[in-house]
Amino acid sequence: MNWYGVRCVFEWAASGGRSYEERITLWQASSADDAIARAEAEAETYATETGVAYLGLAQSYRLGGDGVPGAGAEVFSLLRDSTLEPDAYLDAYFDSRTERQQR
Repeated sequence: MNWYGVRCVFEWAASGGRSYEERITLWQASSADDAIARAEAEAETYATETGVAYLGLAQSYRLGGDGVPGAGAEVFSLLRDSTLEPDAYLDAYFDSRTERQQR
């Protein structure tokens, strides 16, 4: 059994539009598909309990090294090809000024 980080995406109804949540959960599973199945079952429960919509996107990442989570362990990674320069890339995907985050 390995540990996997699984990212699922949700839609929240918000005043004046929509909000989207990317949520990463940690699972011990026999395969990436098993981790996704477990995460999606939990995602459906989370969506029902919080009144949001699960959008059906789940991406998994197997923890490297010895596969045991600990301080500083990488739990998710995603590579995206882009022609954008670094500042434009960050603005487009991570700092569009519409994120709800603490500063």
